[in-house]
Amino acid sequence: MPRTDPTREQARFAFAPDFAGMEMLTASYWAHRFTPHVHDTYVIALIEQGAEQFRCGCDTWLAPAGSMVIVPPGASHTGQRGCEWGWSYRVFYPAPHMLAALMAELPGGAEAPPAFGAAVLTDPPLFQALRRLHMLLHEEADALHRASAWRTTMGDLLLRHAGVEPRRLGRETTAVRRAQDLLRADAGAALGLAELASAVGLSPWYLNRVFARDVGMPPHAWRNQWRLAQAKTLLRRGQAPAKVAAALGFADQSHLHRQFKRAFGVTPGAYRIERGADSGYQRKNVQDQLPQTL
Repeated sequence: MPRTDPTREQARFAFAPDFAGMEMLTASYWAHRFTPHVHDTYVIALIEQGAEQFRCGCDTWLAPAGSMVIVPPGASHTGQRGCEWGWSYRVFYPAPHMLAALMAELPGGAEAPPAFGAAVLTDPPLFQALRRLHMLLHEEADALHRASAWRTTMGDLLLRHAGVEPRRLGRETTAVRRAQDLLRADAGAALGLAELASAVGLSPWYLNRVFARDVGMPPHAWRNQWRLAQAKTLLRRGQAPAKVAAALGFADQSHLHRQFKRAFGVTPGAYRIERGADSGYQRKNVQDQLPQTL
């Protein structure tokens, strides 16, 4: 079947309840043409294959693969294929107040919807980061991870393309240590980034950035490593992997299994056996290996 066959067109919407119900589109189009229309949200599109041609206001743009399309709320725009193969893209539709709130969290930012300098942007590292964020918001359930990834990636978009003047990060040793203490206090708690930031007196974006700078990983990743360290302790004490997963806030036993093996190279069950977690296991093995005497 040729690549230009319109039956290959497909579109799928998803929604992010924790981001004000933000819509996300994953689609491929060839024959389809969008008539002039508007959104009450921003349109942040990532052209993955082919090219899209569109009119926004009085200007006509061509967005090739690897570029980002930014359409502000209320702007009339169209959309159609910009090459013979059509185009495939991923799209975020964030509400203006979401980006305005993120603007306010940035050093030097004000709580106002951002203005971008062009409708088509080329920034390969940011393109890839936004693409990973789009996929993560489809797949990742962890609220702290989602919030951290959103602020890291969308914050970079605003800093690099919305005219926000970046400022140096200050030393926030006390706040970062306090955040670690809070994450440690209850390894299984579903503590959100906004709650964590409020508790230490920083904005969520700022805490996420200084935490990653000082610790070497963002809060959700550090918390996951702390949970895994606690999992080893509980497994050595004989607890079953399913109970360990529930106690430490993993989504389920499979989640613990994947994270544990990724970090330590063995599964939780294998670690539990190899460390002789069951009562008397190591002593029994030692006795089995002793020479028999008459």
